[in-house]
Amino acid sequence: MSSHESNYKPTSRFGKWLDDRLPVGRLMHGQFVDFPTPRNLNYWWTFGGILTFCLVAQLVTGIVLAMHYQPSAAEAFNSVDHIRRDVNYGWMIQAMHATGSSMFFLAAYIHLFRGLYYGSYKAPREILWILGVFIILAMMATAFMGYSLPWGQMSFWAVTVITNLFSSLDSIIPGVGTAIVQWLWGGYSVSGSTLNRFFALHYLLPFVIVGLVALHIWALHVVGQNNPAGLDIKTKSDSVPMYPYAVAKDAVGLFAFLLVFAWFVFFLPDYLGHADNFIEANPLVTPPHIVPEWYFLPYYAILRAVPSKLGGVILMFASIAILAFAPWLDTARVRSSKYRPIYKWFFWLFVFTCLALGYLGAKPAEGSYVAWARVFTAYYFLHFIVVMPILGLIETPKKLPGSITEDVLGPGAGKGATAGAAAAPETR
Repeated sequence: MSSHESNYKPTSRFGKWLDDRLPVGRLMHGQFVDFPTPRNLNYWWTFGGILTFCLVAQLVTGIVLAMHYQPSAAEAFNSVDHIRRDVNYGWMIQAMHATGSSMFFLAAYIHLFRGLYYGSYKAPREILWILGVFIILAMMATAFMGYSLPWGQMSFWAVTVITNLFSSLDSIIPGVGTAIVQWLWGGYSVSGSTLNRFFALHYLLPFVIVGLVALHIWALHVVGQNNPAGLDIKTKSDSVPMYPYAVAKDAVGLFAFLLVFAWFVFFLPDYLGHADNFIEANPLVTPPHIVPEWYFLPYYAILRAVPSKLGGVILMFASIAILAFAPWLDTARVRSSKYRPIYKWFFWLFVFTCLALGYLGAKPAEGSYVAWARVFTAYYFLHFIVVMPILGLIETPKKLPGSITEDVLGPGAGKGATAGAAAAPETR
């Protein structure tokens, strides 16, 4: 997986025999035990491990729930209630799965913003970054289909509204959008057929995510981890073995995350949901205000900020797709915003923009809410297509430390070990 050579040595005859024929132990030891990890990683890097935990938790709880769930319009709503009331520990498993989706997205967004702040998308990590964007897209598709499964009012009408967006393609090629919508529905309206196929896809897509995560980790171990200084590992003193150092740090971060997770599971299991979803789906009664889950609200705000239905759909998908082009849009000579005094402020403005769009997505599409949504939507895209390219050319970054060791221990540290190490900004 990488140029790093493992120091793994089998301690038993069976281990040696297996290592000669199927070196799984050597592979795992080389990639997850003695793999060189930058010694200056902070706790923002623990969210990679947290995301792995969230994915496993969602898979395990989802498989158990699928054993009791009935994917039909007549039984879906009651089967969820049956799981919570009658299945042994069903209340906890269902709460873990429902709350886990929010925790999964929370960790993913923090992971994403960390990557943007520290320049983890810059060369040679472009493929690593693009795979991360694909993982986000797969998570969104999985979560959207999963939201339909309780078959409550908000589930039903969210599916109706979002799938109807594809009908906007009729303005480009007549009939194509309607055909896609009817294919998604399995008929001429949202029905039990829609629920059944969404359940099948919701069960399948997590395994696609597992495959993408495996590629993501593979790419990470080929090019190595980024770090707060944005410097490459130049000498042995710049790194520490992944185990026990990075693993112990990840364990502390995971424990803190689990405290928050457990608080919602045991005390506020329905807090992050919508009250209308405790009403069984009724095609004849439309909720007064249809909103998606909180992790879709920024994109929902962008969708509604544009008067044109097709324009809103294009911008909504473009807001995700543009992330994949960050490695080429950013022209800065250094990776980390830690050494970019001007861009650092624009980054926090971008974070505020995303939070503001999330707030506006939860509000009615009227008056000042729409006006502000347009303002923040404009800046969202300007950040990538104007701020990142231009500021990278005109900004003078601060002087970088000579090595990762110097970043940790201060100027002059490890000079003997880092002789010849360049302190100049990254060259592209």
